Amino acid sequence: MNIVLGISGSIAAYKAADLASQLVKQGHQVHAVMSRAAVEFITPLTLQTLTRNPVLVSLEDEKNSWKPGHIELADQADLFVVAPASANLLGQLAHGLAADPLSSIYLALPRSTPVVIAPAMNGKMWLHPATQRNFAQLVADGCSFVGPAEGGLACGYEGVGRLAPVDEILLEIAKRAGSCGA
Repeated sequence: MNIVLGISGSIAAYKAADLASQLVKQGHQVHAVMSRAAVEFITPLTLQTLTRNPVLVSLEDEKNSWKPGHIELADQADLFVVAPASANLLGQLAHGLAADPLSSIYLALPRSTPVVIAPAMNGKMWLHPATQRNFAQLVADGCSFVGPAEGGLACGYEGVGRLAPVDEILLEIAKRAGSCGA
């Protein structure tokens, strides 16, 4: 299965390395796409090494080809996964903003491509009415969510907002992989 793995700016971005590694070990072809903010938490080189594929961070990364890479990735995706998904990214996706390759791929996906989103953010941000509206819109658009989980947050608070455990994200991916015939 061809999986596009989106990583947005969150301290939980380091867990994307484990997720990518496990997906590759399961035999999936994984293509990582990072927001510019994600690069502050984990390097593209880490994900490139684990996935054995180039990592797309900006539209400038596409200069080596006549065909836009974000469109090609969207066309080839059997599954689109975002882990972690920040509040900012949820807003972009819910409102159809194509600010970077990550949100552009989402908009270019065929409607039949399953989407799995694993949010990670401060609990106050997750519970904010704007984030909840964005969440509800994405659910209405057909996206599946894993988490967020409860527990200790990087900001020092306790509560909802943690990235769901990688094992739970893998289970949701396996469910979606089964529904797309792979």
